[in-house]
Amino acid sequence: MNPLLKTAFYLGIFTIIYNIIEGSVSVGFGLEDDTLALLGFGVDSFVEVISGLGITHMIWRMNKSEVLSRDSFERTALKITGTAFYILAAGLVTGSIINILKDVEPETTIIGIIVSVISLATMYYLMKAKLKVGRQLNSDAIIADANCTKTCFYLSIILLLSSGLYELFKVGYLDILGSLGIAYYAVKEGREAFEKSKSNNLLCCCDDNCRD
Repeated sequence: MNPLLKTAFYLGIFTIIYNIIEGSVSVGFGLEDDTLALLGFGVDSFVEVISGLGITHMIWRMNKSEVLSRDSFERTALKITGTAFYILAAGLVTGSIINILKDVEPETTIIGIIVSVISLATMYYLMKAKLKVGRQLNSDAIIADANCTKTCFYLSIILLLSSGLYELFKVGYLDILGSLGIAYYAVKEGREAFEKSKSNNLLCCCDDNCRD
């Protein structure tokens, strides 16, 4: 395998493994501490695993021949990803309403702060590393994947703000606002996943410029 493609492949595998670990920790502590924002962040990480499998599969195909469009596996992964993001968004909105009605507040959001800080550093590294490899390979697909990592970076900021502010002021609505912010991005990511599944433009990602 081309050394640069190998690097891109390993970055993809690392992204998948990291999201599995991050998702497990976030969901576990989100449920334990009654923090909806952390729970939603964790579920989002699991959905990103599905997306990561599609990207890694595409990089593996690049080793064999030039990739000009997505294959059936990648399109299916995108459709599953899009559906999962919509379900996540609906769940977070529903959970937010229930928490407001029942006046549920997190026991603590310390884990959310820790997870978000680690995620910010990790996503920044992955974004820069993937972008560098993508430019060296002149690969629209890898560059698009690097740009999509920005969304995970933004989600980490939302989690950090909601968790940090809650620890300072102990206002339950701050956790709810964080979960709704994650729901907003989940809808955005879901729409983009479906757009990408229908598009042959490999550079299409995380913006409003998806065209067939």
